[in-house]
Amino acid sequence: MHHEDYTAARRTLTARGVSRKFQAMPKPEREFFRPDHLPWQAVAGSSTAGAGGAGVREQILSRDPDTGDVTRLLRFDAGVETTETIAHDFWEEVFILEGELIDLGKQQTFGAGMYACRPPGMVHGPYRVPRGCTTLEIRYGQTR
Repeated sequence: MHHEDYTAARRTLTARGVSRKFQAMPKPEREFFRPDHLPWQAVAGSSTAGAGGAGVREQILSRDPDTGDVTRLLRFDAGVETTETIAHDFWEEVFILEGELIDLGKQQTFGAGMYACRPPGMVHGPYRVPRGCTTLEIRYGQTR
């Protein structure tokens, strides 16, 4: 969508009573593309930021620099075991694309095709990842 099209669409939505809150486009607009060129970066883990450490990498697909909302791929190498129990102050939706991870706190194994929607404060982890795992994560609603 070009800027002129976006502006016209926003005017139409406003005329229909749709709140400006839902009209913002904070993340970059991207039509389907292969993210192969986007870098994989190491992730430092913490009890509030989420899983990370040696063998954990992320590929940011989109991010809102103002809110911290992010869509990313998260990859765990085979043999990763995290040590932190996690509870963060934002919503997190996770879909396991491949592999599996074991939530040591819940004593449950989750595998490819499974989905989680975690509200702020929901406890999860630590994790053991015996054979590797890749997830798609959408995080939003962070408090700053």
